[in-house]
Parts: sequence; C-alpha cells; structure tokens
Amino acid sequence: MKIEIKYDTENIDWNDVSDTLKSVGMAYHSPEKHKKSFEASYCTVFLFDNGVMVGFGRAISDGVCQAAIYDCAVLENYQGRGLGKFIVQEMLSKLSSFNVILYAKPGKEGFYENLGFKKMKTGLAYFVNRDAMTEKGFTE
Repeated sequence: MKIEIKYDTENIDWNDVSDTLKSVGMAYHSPEKHKKSFEASYCTVFLFDNGVMVGFGRAISDGVCQAAIYDCAVLENYQGRGLGKFIVQEMLSKLSSFNVILYAKPGKEGFYENLGFKKMKTGLAYFVNRDAMTEKGFTE
C-alpha cells in the first residue's frame, strides 16, 4: 500500500466522496453539494491508494479561533490502518491555534477521544432533518 496525500480539491471525483460517505453509514449528499462544501472548507485532506480515493476529511474555520471537522471517512477495507488518525492529525496541524469541534457518527466517539477530543457538556445542534438525526442516534 502506497498512500498518496492531496490537500486541494482539484481533480477530485465527487461521486467517490458521496459513495464513500454512504458506504460507511455517514450523511451524504449529491456530488455537487460535496464539491461545494469541500471547496469552501478551510482545509481538506484526501488519501489515495494507487489512484483510488480511500479516505478524506475537511474542516471549516473562521481563520481566527474556531474550527469544525466534517466528513472524515475512510473506506471500510482501509480502516484500522491509521489512515483516519492521519487525516485528523493533518487537519489538526493546520488548525493548531483554533478550538476544534466535531460530531461523530454514533459509536465512533472513542476513535476521536483517542485523538484528544473530549465530550462537551453543552454541545447542542439544530438539524434540518431533526427526526432522521434522532433516529440515527445524534440527538435525544
């Protein structure tokens, strides 16, 4: 396995982003929406194995003190090899002077706790599709 790293959004197959998020059980949208959201992000990381996208992540930020990580995903057959950890650490290195928040897929909280994230006591969310997010375990 020879992993290639890409930090920009040029020549990304946005169908792969949508398909990967769907395959790992995360929220996904049309390829066009993912393209727009990744291009508007503060930083992005994409990983490829022999030209095949195997993982990615993005972060948004005000560029001053706050940031949030979104859409961090690794293809299932590449999980457990440190790629997700690498993606998060790469983004955190670009966000080193910011407070960083994220919400994880239910059941994946431990992965982020191992990377130094702590559960928030006051975290709240306002979701567009509230019922679906409750069904998925994000809210009570």
